[in-house]
Amino acid sequence: MAFAGMIYTERRTATRTDVSQHGESMFNVSGQIGGDANLSERGAAYATRLPDLVRQSVGDNRKLTVWTSTLKRTIQTARHLTFEKLEWKALDELDSGVCDGLTYSEIEEKYPDDFKQRDADKYNYRYLGGESYRDVVIRLEPIIMELERAENILIVTHQAILRCIYAYFMNIPQERSPWMEVPLHTLIRLTPRAYGTEEARLKADIPAVSTFRSKGSSAKHQEQDSPGIGPQEKQQWHGPTVLEKEKEK
Repeated sequence: MAFAGMIYTERRTATRTDVSQHGESMFNVSGQIGGDANLSERGAAYATRLPDLVRQSVGDNRKLTVWTSTLKRTIQTARHLTFEKLEWKALDELDSGVCDGLTYSEIEEKYPDDFKQRDADKYNYRYLGGESYRDVVIRLEPIIMELERAENILIVTHQAILRCIYAYFMNIPQERSPWMEVPLHTLIRLTPRAYGTEEARLKADIPAVSTFRSKGSSAKHQEQDSPGIGPQEKQQWHGPTVLEKEKEK
């Protein structure tokens, strides 16, 4: 497996990692990017529900270490978890520079050329005064190296960060990571096996906006489909199923 030019050839197949995006934030609701917003009411409900999802994923007796970013929305999402917690600056969301706090529609209006350039090459495009996805991959190197040594980690972080981590585990080229959809209010369990990475998703029954923006759209946030009453688990394995999901997006 490769990450930012680094090759990992001896992944321990018994090691698993659980990941979740933070709960819905006030910026998610308003469609703004970046910032350090608090959770919305529904995001706070997900934070309350998260310990139950974690118990379903790892069991009652397994100890975890919870990694969050340094931003409020991830810390608030993890606040009801009773495990040891570590804050990582490297897990902070992609820095959107001068576009921080703007909606995508506002970015398209104020910086039309930049908006088009980012759509054309989202992986390499760097926000003015901010970062690109390529920059994020580089700063995540210490996280990936630590994950190779650590056991039983739960990561609560942000959309761009989870895209890069997910692509690494699923052995998907990082250039494709910016267009992956990472739903809110979902716990994803990633378990490396000899044949690839096994994935399971546990969805909370708490609606949220969709933060996914397809290429060429103006990114008006919409409600995600509610998974119904009670959590639902979705099993997936790296291979044709993952590629089919990518085609659907």
